[in-house]
Amino acid sequence: MTIEQKTNPRDMDERFFARAWRFLTDAHPSVTEVGERRRAQLLSALSLILTISFTWAILSSVAANNTLNLLISLTLLAYIFSRTKYYRAGAYFFSFGFTSLAYIPIYIGTANSIDSSISSIVPISLILASAILSQRGFLFLAIAAVIATVRVTTYADPKYLLDPNLTFGRTYGIVFSIAAILYGINAFRSSVERARLKEVQFINTELKELTTNLETRVNDRTRELEKANQQTSRRAAQLQTIAELSHSIAQVQNPSEIFPTAATLISEQFGFYHVGVFLVDGNTEFAILQAANSEGGKRMLERGHRLMLGTGVVGFAAETGKPRIALDVGIDPVFFNNPDLPETRSEVALPLISGDKTIGVLDVQSTEPGAFNEEDLQVLSTLANQVAIALENARLLSEARASATQVQEVYNEFVRTEWSRAARNAEQAGFRYNIGRIEMMETPLQDAGIVSAVQTGKMVSSQTNGSEEKRATVAVPVKLRGEVIGVLQIESTDSSRTWRENELSLMEAVAERAALAMENARLFQDARRRAAKEKLISEATSRISGSLNIENILQTTASELERVLGGSEVLIQFKSKDSA
Repeated sequence: MTIEQKTNPRDMDERFFARAWRFLTDAHPSVTEVGERRRAQLLSALSLILTISFTWAILSSVAANNTLNLLISLTLLAYIFSRTKYYRAGAYFFSFGFTSLAYIPIYIGTANSIDSSISSIVPISLILASAILSQRGFLFLAIAAVIATVRVTTYADPKYLLDPNLTFGRTYGIVFSIAAILYGINAFRSSVERARLKEVQFINTELKELTTNLETRVNDRTRELEKANQQTSRRAAQLQTIAELSHSIAQVQNPSEIFPTAATLISEQFGFYHVGVFLVDGNTEFAILQAANSEGGKRMLERGHRLMLGTGVVGFAAETGKPRIALDVGIDPVFFNNPDLPETRSEVALPLISGDKTIGVLDVQSTEPGAFNEEDLQVLSTLANQVAIALENARLLSEARASATQVQEVYNEFVRTEWSRAARNAEQAGFRYNIGRIEMMETPLQDAGIVSAVQTGKMVSSQTNGSEEKRATVAVPVKLRGEVIGVLQIESTDSSRTWRENELSLMEAVAERAALAMENARLFQDARRRAAKEKLISEATSRISGSLNIENILQTTASELERVLGGSEVLIQFKSKDSA
């Protein structure tokens, strides 16, 4: 969208004349002080206006006028001086020259009268001079005008003194009064300007001081903010490092791999000289080094480095379960000087605590003295806790896996035993489905594919290879919890049949469902047998407990055992005295 602005011709003319007037009356660039620049502009404006006015007057008059010519020359020179850096000379030239025009005609005898000459020019010249001259310059002009007025009766043409209308005292009084009033006004104006200038200077000084203070405060606050930002950034980086290290350590499931991983990651992320991880032995006597990132630490690992509890910074942390920091190892009484780590200047040891027991120590060393502060101690303590938690989780995971493996082995052995017993007690070796009929197998098949499927637990398929006599067969092991309890053999009636992948997958799924169904059937049969057994035992117990004497109890017991066992001879005999 375009917005069109209509320009008023009158506004354009006003702007043109304003620019032209500034061009004609502006002070010289070297004049920078505000008051002096305004005096120079005022002198330019007055002299320019008077020059134009006197020029117009000459052009309008028929006869030549020497006074007007003199005035034009005076104002033109003053205007020229006002546009230069010597504008003060122009102001003095204009003021004194304009004032002298009142006295020169009197001395040369061309004036009409003393009163008219002085009264018509001197007051105007004093008024103009009070505006364009400084206070001192106006004082000089005023004194000169008063003296010239007093002395005019001495050096003037005698014809003026014979004038009966001459009132010299009134003329002198007018000049003196105007000069005094204007000087007073000029002095008052100067004092007011000085007071304002002092006030402005005072305000500027206060503003400058305030600006300086503000700049100082801003700089201080900026430094504080930068320091806070640096601390925040460092803290954020530390927290991110903690998160990354925790995630990386948590991914390690083998306890023996946690310590090297933690030492390497902490050293890489924080740039420490040496990071080591110790574990407390089972007898709680030594802290044994498990992992280290530095070259000296690796040599210590090779020779099985260990520290007695209470020895050195690490031993202190392992014994007390509290962090120990040595900002200057040279003056720390607990520090243990290790020849494998000669560049250590500061050290911190953080206990690895699981529950209420110290299981190890995280040892961090730096080549700079005082390298650890409170924040570093908090971050490293958090990392030590993460390492301890990861170690405990890995230990629990290993124990859980070992327990699960043991349970699985026991269960597999139980399944193997039960199905072996079931296979021995089975009346037939298996079942065959052939062209709509189900046949019982008298003897187990000894096909190579079946034997391989039982031994390997994997599906074995054979193709026809174009032979009409040989059919395509598949032997699918029926597995329960990894144990093979049977084999499902599928033989195609089509001599050219080739098994597809989806068909093989379907066979495996059916074998898996069959294994579950068979296990459920076996468990159901076992449950029925146990229930029947419990029922017989309960009935026998009920009949035995219904007898009231020993003979009846013994007879009932024998008869119930013969009924339960079926066709067995039962003998009950008391313990003889001789066998006691």
